[in-house]
Amino acid sequence: MSSVSEGRFPSSSVPSITRVPRRATLLTGDGVRIEAVYTPCTAGSGGAGGGVPEGTAVVLAHGFTGSADRPALLRAAEVFAQRAAVITFSFRGHGRSGGRSTVGDREVLDLAAAVAWARSLGHRRIVTVGFSMGGSVVLRHAALYTAPESAESAEEEFGPEEPERVGPRTGAHATHKGRAEAHSHMRADAHTDVVVAVSAPARWYYRGTAPMRRLHWVVTRPAGRFVGRYGFRTRIHQEDWDPVPLSPVEAVPLIGVPLLIVHGDQDPYFPVDHPRMLAGAAGDGAELWLEHGMGHAENAADEALLTRIADWTGSA
Repeated sequence: MSSVSEGRFPSSSVPSITRVPRRATLLTGDGVRIEAVYTPCTAGSGGAGGGVPEGTAVVLAHGFTGSADRPALLRAAEVFAQRAAVITFSFRGHGRSGGRSTVGDREVLDLAAAVAWARSLGHRRIVTVGFSMGGSVVLRHAALYTAPESAESAEEEFGPEEPERVGPRTGAHATHKGRAEAHSHMRADAHTDVVVAVSAPARWYYRGTAPMRRLHWVVTRPAGRFVGRYGFRTRIHQEDWDPVPLSPVEAVPLIGVPLLIVHGDQDPYFPVDHPRMLAGAAGDGAELWLEHGMGHAENAADEALLTRIADWTGSA
């Protein structure tokens, strides 16, 4: 395994990468070591079916209790690798990564490290695809990390940097503070160009379904965190969010790149009001797919759906 320290990545170009998976340890902005895997495109530089252009990398963000080595994420990586290079990684507290899970808050830094690694390998176009918790992370990441020209515009319009994280926002205040927050997080090599959120929640603290009530027990109770660690191999941070991070529905209006929202009408965790809320907040800036008979996240995303998503990212 290659090690990356102090936030820097070994310099290389896409054509020089061999056609085998490559593992690395990435260092996040707050010093957490994240395991990551790079899989080159299996179809060559042209891609399959005229899909994704040369130089594209897809970064996959798994759901809560998942990891880079779980079968569902490996299946997704195999489908996307037919059209583009793929990077998978384990969020903090999951798999072989360090740290503890904050269930969608600091995980934005993990995704940013993976995106920056993709760009350091020579990829010019980055697609982020997230499932469930990973879906909320790709939405917030796209809002908080902007391309250099977008960040400059945000600073001119909304003033200098705000503190790194600020509390909940509503209405016009949400837009202005959110854009300023985006600028404060901006890193030129960590922005995405296309976003796909699959089975993502729209709002925090949702307890409207039995699976979400069980998840809150796992996250908030000492006995639940014990079960999470030894039953689901997920180490969970014991402190509450302070301040509460930007919610997915607050982040969506700040996203300035193509956005696809995918959700199953049989999702046992988040009913269809969540994707509809996200799509409504995005206005004309997003496309919504409500999938008949689909359940939740990467475990429910079959090869046919993953192929359609991959094709969409190529033409977005």
